[in-house]
Amino acid sequence: MKKFTIHLKIVGLLLICGAFCAFNVRDLLQEQTGYVQKKLIAHYDPGQDGPTVQRYEIKVTNSGFCRFKRHFVNGKIEYFSFNISKFKDLAYMGSVANGKLKLNTLSDDVIVQTYNDKRGDIDSMSSCLTIPLRDVEPEDLNDFNERFQAVYSLLHAQKL
Repeated sequence: MKKFTIHLKIVGLLLICGAFCAFNVRDLLQEQTGYVQKKLIAHYDPGQDGPTVQRYEIKVTNSGFCRFKRHFVNGKIEYFSFNISKFKDLAYMGSVANGKLKLNTLSDDVIVQTYNDKRGDIDSMSSCLTIPLRDVEPEDLNDFNERFQAVYSLLHAQKL
């Protein structure tokens, strides 16, 4: 009976520790995704899209999805989305003043949807998501890469 009680205490302690670790990963994930979203929105450059883009949305969710949506003046909507667990690397093309951030995935993991287009609604897949940015220092790019890698790691740790 004493062995059963000891084993029960050990299992109970392990379950409590596991629960605390799970909440810790979730909190870290929320912190990282919130930071990445805030930085992407702060550096977004609507000037590169021209006057045809009416509004845009950038979201990085706690479940690990990176979403970018553009609403055009003519009613067309472009929507891009990928799970950061499929993130491979990033590249920046341009200068400190303005450029494009390319988020590359392992394969064709970026969902591309177009609504209200003259050619009709189009669904396709891509291997990168491109976001126009401005005022991006090299430190910002390193920070983006580190944060995306951290989210990638946390998503994989959460699956275990």
